[in-house]
Amino acid sequence: MRRIMFTIAMVANIAVAGIAHAETVKVSWAAEPYPPFTSPDATGKWEGWEVDFMNAVCKQAALECVITPVAWDGIIPALTSKKIDMIISSMTITDERLKTIDFSDKYYDARGAIVGAKGQKFDATPEGLKGKILGVQTASIHLRYAQKHFAGSVDDIKEYQTLDEAQQDLAAGRVDAIQADSFALNSFLKSSAGACCELKGYVTKDEAVLGHGVGVGLRKGDSALRDKINAAIKAIRADGTYDKITKKYFDFDIYGD
Repeated sequence: MRRIMFTIAMVANIAVAGIAHAETVKVSWAAEPYPPFTSPDATGKWEGWEVDFMNAVCKQAALECVITPVAWDGIIPALTSKKIDMIISSMTITDERLKTIDFSDKYYDARGAIVGAKGQKFDATPEGLKGKILGVQTASIHLRYAQKHFAGSVDDIKEYQTLDEAQQDLAAGRVDAIQADSFALNSFLKSSAGACCELKGYVTKDEAVLGHGVGVGLRKGDSALRDKINAAIKAIRADGTYDKITKKYFDFDIYGD
């Protein structure tokens, strides 16, 4: 009996030691609703595809991940100043951002899209948006795209701190259209708030602005953590975990080519 108790104690000590030596990393996403990727529920608990993805990656990489939401326009400065260690917030890998931070391998990809009120006939082109007021989230690739491709045709490009605010103004008729990630806009269109609106089309691909898929944001030089995350992403895609998570939120492939 004493030997059994001694063995149990040893196992417990090993388990505790394993937890104690697990690497702790602070993971951030934008402190705003971004369904179906990240949203707080009625109790303030975060849920969504990216939350489930993060949990799977951290488990696979044997990381103890601590959630630290940050306002979107301050999220990269929080990373570079070491207030956080990773960004998992639907952040697109772009050449401009790669000047400041590193990224993991892609973990999903989405097209830029334009949504507008039902009954208004226009498409996602400079000609179609001529004279319109276009809403876009500030500090986003979609703002940069709109400024590059639509500034000469739209009446105004209105910036919002969050996509949710832009969607509210669209539903209220204060803007004619909004541009954002097609997956997030699809979630809006399926909601009661989005019943007012419809997809007008997808913007023309511009990798220089819209980037090369969504990745985990990491500090420059943090290659050890990047390698762990890349290995974890590869593993959960190979063992079916990624697809299982995705099927909870989407009825189509979100990884892309």
